[in-house]
Amino acid sequence: MTITVIISSVITFLIGSIIFFFIGIQYRKNIAESTVNSAEKEAERIVDDGKKDAERLKKEALLQAKDEIIKQKNELEKDVNYRKKELNDIENRINQRQDLVDRRAALIEEKENNIIKKAEELQKKEQYLNEANERELEKLSKISKMTTEEAKDALMLKLKDDMKIEMADYIRTEQEKAKDEVDKKAKEILVGAIQKCATDHTSEATVTTVTLPNDELKGRIIGREGRNIKTIETLTGIDLIIDDTPDTIVLSSFDPIRREVARIALERLIADGRIHPGKIEEMIEKAKVEVENTIKEEGERALYETGVINVHPDLIKLLGKLKYRTSYGQNVLNHSIEVSNIAGTLAIELGLDPTIAKRAGLLHDIGKSFDHDVEGTHVSLGIDLLKKYHEKDEVIYGMEAHHGDTEPKTIEAVLVQTGDIVSASRPGARKETVSAYIKRLQKLEEICNSYKGVDKSYAIQAGREVRLIVKPDEVDDASITILARDVAKQIEKEMVYPGQIKVNVIRETRAVETAK
Repeated sequence: MTITVIISSVITFLIGSIIFFFIGIQYRKNIAESTVNSAEKEAERIVDDGKKDAERLKKEALLQAKDEIIKQKNELEKDVNYRKKELNDIENRINQRQDLVDRRAALIEEKENNIIKKAEELQKKEQYLNEANERELEKLSKISKMTTEEAKDALMLKLKDDMKIEMADYIRTEQEKAKDEVDKKAKEILVGAIQKCATDHTSEATVTTVTLPNDELKGRIIGREGRNIKTIETLTGIDLIIDDTPDTIVLSSFDPIRREVARIALERLIADGRIHPGKIEEMIEKAKVEVENTIKEEGERALYETGVINVHPDLIKLLGKLKYRTSYGQNVLNHSIEVSNIAGTLAIELGLDPTIAKRAGLLHDIGKSFDHDVEGTHVSLGIDLLKKYHEKDEVIYGMEAHHGDTEPKTIEAVLVQTGDIVSASRPGARKETVSAYIKRLQKLEEICNSYKGVDKSYAIQAGREVRLIVKPDEVDDASITILARDVAKQIEKEMVYPGQIKVNVIRETRAVETAK
């Protein structure tokens, strides 16, 4: 019984185990199939996503490729257009040059033709002249029974007269043509330079006036027994003139620096009110210091206005002293500044470096800063001064030649000479004494009257023009051009004058009859 139960239990257990085994196998199979199906679906999904991404990347790559192709195409078109433009420009330039070459060739050909024509005309004229000479020789020999030599002399005289007329016509034509061109260009350059560089000119006399607040101060300035006025005159070296002119004292001296020191000292004494020898001496010393400072400042101002640099301090001081020097009423410092700027402007107009021209122009009158007790002309003194301070030779050449004493050695020297003439001769720049003015006019008329055939001569336009009236029976129309040229050359050679002098020769023939 027990065994049967045990066997039955074992069989039941085995059957249950087999059943559970198959159930487990089926379960695992179901799970495996489910997992495989999920994996297949996931794989399909991944494949689909991959295809979609591949399509998207493909489209993006295509778009990028299209954009790159379009960009390269645009750049290529730009490059092609630029190359086309360059080629067109080159072609245009080549065409322009070809046109220019063609025009020049045509012009050369025309000139050659003209030369050939003129040569043929000259040959014809020469042949005609030779034939005419032979005819004239025969006529002269037959009619006047002249020898061959005498006939030749007569014929040469006639030819000289003919050539004289032709030469005068040629000179007149060429002079007018050259004068028009040169005058036009020179006026453009000079007017531009003057407009840029013109400065005001102040006139200095030999006296300075000091205004007093009242006439009572005259007695105090004179002082007891004249001690105050003597002190002023002794310490300053000027003459103090106190007359009946109301509220005015006159300071007289040929040295403008001394007059300036005396003026400053007097004005300070008047403002202070204490006028005695001790105070006078103190104020004069202060005035001297002030004038020295002014001289230095004026020299530095001149350098600043002209742009000249690296000038020795002693030269700067001497430049400042030119503020108190005048030439024919023209302030020498302002004149020097103006000459420097004009010379520099002309140098720029001519394409040159203006540095040397401006420096030489500023220093050309530095010799005038010396007092009268130093012997020598301002040119020679200036040359010694510039050599002493090691200025360049080009600057010294500009000083040497600015009055025409020597021939200009450099272009800058010519520009300084031109600037000096322009600054001195432009209207309002200088004054001229009556005696010098009259002598200059007389000299002009003397030169004109010295020529044969001149009936009368008149200097007009303040000596800027001279008119010659010639005798018509002694001077013919062909000779007046040569006469004007000769007179102008002699004036240039013998006279010193600012600016230009126009020589105008007049020949007039009149026939007068009276009806009765």
